[in-house]
Amino acid sequence: MRQKLLILLMLCGWSTYAQQEPQYTQYMYNMSIVNPAYMLNEPGIIQVGSLYRTQWVGIDGAPKTANVFANIPLKDKIELSVNYLNDNIGSDVNLSENLFNVDAAYKVNLNDEVNLSFGLKAGFEHINISAIGSNVAGDTAFDNSNKTLLNIGAGVFLFTDNYYAGISSPNLIPASLDIDNETTYSNKPHVFLIGGYVFDVIDDLKLKPSTVVKYSLGAPLTFDLSVNALYKDKFELGLSYRYQDAIAGLAGFNISSNLKIGYAYDFNTSKLNDFNSGSHEFILLYKFDLLGLSKKYSSPRFY
Repeated sequence: MRQKLLILLMLCGWSTYAQQEPQYTQYMYNMSIVNPAYMLNEPGIIQVGSLYRTQWVGIDGAPKTANVFANIPLKDKIELSVNYLNDNIGSDVNLSENLFNVDAAYKVNLNDEVNLSFGLKAGFEHINISAIGSNVAGDTAFDNSNKTLLNIGAGVFLFTDNYYAGISSPNLIPASLDIDNETTYSNKPHVFLIGGYVFDVIDDLKLKPSTVVKYSLGAPLTFDLSVNALYKDKFELGLSYRYQDAIAGLAGFNISSNLKIGYAYDFNTSKLNDFNSGSHEFILLYKFDLLGLSKKYSSPRFY
């Protein structure tokens, strides 16, 4: 989910805000939204998924995000990812973003266990700011407040069956949108560092600590720390901490080897906690062998 202080602009009349790239509590299940070099690395298996997040429940005009995505292997070393994202924030003044990106990742086998992939992201983002509330509807300042932007990103992803690490910038092109010569939308390039390790604690229990660190020029460094546990490859529970922002609980269930559902609840630790009842995030993942290239499904992925 994007951490937009624009919500404070709309609700409190502030004149500036900061823009962040997409950020989810369950980022580990669609890392291609952050790193275009991410690979599912299961030849013959296509994964599709959807995520919905409603943030800061109880605040009028709080952000709502929907994401649909797919990971599509073309060959053993080449994989495509497709992402569509819709993000809405604001009530009287509404900011709507629609993003569509295609990633291409190429894998190099460093040895029998370690893989290194390189990825490129290309797509576009359409931004629209509209006055829809009774207090601002008809304001001519919003007549041409929309823009379509080019998205270009790149990343590197190192992974084995037990751990992963990556660095990326999902959008290398800075952009802004002005209304009446005042910048109301600004998106600067971000750098993401991600990493995680899967520990086999006992036969039926896996434990995975993971992190994502985010940096943007002119904004403070921020990070998430998460710990997830998977029991009998079916039931999953976890905790996550977002620096100076929220504590989250995660739960997931692998209904089968190819179908997973997940839920996360964020409890704000910032001053916004006085004005909302938290954030809810839902994810659905489904894997299938469309081309009949895989003889059998692998065990459920833990990242």
